Amino acid sequence: MTNGAPLITDKDFYALTPRGEAEIQGAKTNLPPLALELLVRMDGTTSVAQLKAGMATTSFDDIARTLSTLLRDKYIAYATASLSDAIDFGHMGGIARPRPAGQHQSGDAPRDAEAGLKSLEHYGYYVRIARRPAAQPSLPTDRQPHVLVVEDELHLAKFMKHFLTFEGFAVRVAGDRAAIKKALAEPTAPDLVLLDVMLPDTNGFEVLRQIREHATLHAVPVMMLTAETTRQAVITGLAGGADGYITKPFQTDILINAIKTMFGLAHGRVCPWAYV
Repeated sequence: MTNGAPLITDKDFYALTPRGEAEIQGAKTNLPPLALELLVRMDGTTSVAQLKAGMATTSFDDIARTLSTLLRDKYIAYATASLSDAIDFGHMGGIARPRPAGQHQSGDAPRDAEAGLKSLEHYGYYVRIARRPAAQPSLPTDRQPHVLVVEDELHLAKFMKHFLTFEGFAVRVAGDRAAIKKALAEPTAPDLVLLDVMLPDTNGFEVLRQIREHATLHAVPVMMLTAETTRQAVITGLAGGADGYITKPFQTDILINAIKTMFGLAHGRVCPWAYV
């Protein structure tokens, strides 16, 4: 402990507590980006050294300071020592194997980086993350708010258009590059974009990049809504400027709660145009 804060070392292993799990499943978070990224990366079998190796642009001091806060606030806890001491990721495709007695726990940097990467590649990582953008957007009150749904699966696109219309939105749907470009060029800019990742002739992360670099659309709230379910995909979306990430399949009430979070709405209808 240092000044009341737990001492973080590169040999530590951490896992999410129930509170940490709830933070990435509740469609509402106020955590800063680095804290959120660490929660997404954390699997209980990746050491702090391996976390750092996968976050080359982030200093160890920043990681340690954020982990200390997460530990203090009970979002994470020390992983079981018997588990962390026995696991060695490395050259077996992410499969755990016993660590030889006396081997340095953190390993060298290449091994740490490889192990950190392997921990991000597992599929079936489901999250429901939403946060309010720094620009603090609000829905318009003088017109119907517009949402762009980027989804190439026709049945799901139709369903989303139906329930979002019921919630009071004017809905545009686009399923390929040309349709996305046309929808974003409409005179009334979207107030919200719900963005799939896997599209027939482009990639949702590339669409996100173009939105964030656009002169007039860069501040539009964007929610990734996708079946791309790896830790790496979630981190890519959040690091690319997405304001949330919800993995499919999803429930409509989860999506609505996420939208409310993004616009700072605590309860009630999503917008005043609903049900009129």
